[in-house]
Amino acid sequence: MPPCSPGKALCSTGCAGIASATATASTDCGPPAHSVAHQIRIGTSGWQYADWRGVLYPKGLPQRAWLQRYAEVFDTVELNNSFYKLPSTANFEKWKESVPPGFLVATKLSRYITHVRGLRDPDGPVHLFMERAAHLGPHLGPVVMQLPPTRGRDEDGLERTLKAFPSSVRVAVEFRHDSWFVDTVREILQRHNAALVWADRGGRLQNPDWITADWLYLRLHGGSGTAGNYGPRVIDAYAQRLASVDSDAYVYFNNDMAGNAVRNARALLARIGFR
Repeated sequence: MPPCSPGKALCSTGCAGIASATATASTDCGPPAHSVAHQIRIGTSGWQYADWRGVLYPKGLPQRAWLQRYAEVFDTVELNNSFYKLPSTANFEKWKESVPPGFLVATKLSRYITHVRGLRDPDGPVHLFMERAAHLGPHLGPVVMQLPPTRGRDEDGLERTLKAFPSSVRVAVEFRHDSWFVDTVREILQRHNAALVWADRGGRLQNPDWITADWLYLRLHGGSGTAGNYGPRVIDAYAQRLASVDSDAYVYFNNDMAGNAVRNARALLARIGFR
């Protein structure tokens, strides 16, 4: 399955507006948008990067205050370190107390489930993961499950793992092997209202642009510019693409080097008229 351009088929029938519950958006390919019920949340993958000093964090601001500062600019973050090691209950509690009402934390599912166990017997590990993550309280957002690029299609494992989650939890799945992109996998995702992650590298989607749930999850791993920067043309294309999707969306920039994730996320927010 070839990668998709973010601008594919944009504005063929006119653009719909996108907005959060408290914002109105507009696009360049139609009249000003009106407020709609769905939310577009835009942030970054992680927040603890030393080279963000002077970009997001004032010099001299202690690291313990970085999340509070981050939450003054963005209303969501993707927790990346939960992929490598399951955080303690105390850490989840600390993060809960560090962010304001309405802020959401997306959590990356432990690699123990996706890489080490290879989706085998997921019930216990998923239960433990969710038991810990539940300490985020009302700040708990979606869970993103990223599979290794060497792992081919395993429909039974995918079905078992999605069934292991509480029905109230939104789960997004990022496949990195082309064998997954078949109709039967698409149907599994649809049955569980699980979102296929739209994963961008170099300004191009690495997956088909399926919408498998009543919400969307977009991860931007790095553009073609210096240190993975995304240029304005790609930012504009994704702003327009989001405008064409009438659903909640979660968008995270993973190009953390040199503060580019912060700059690009802010640019996308400005492009769709949120801040």
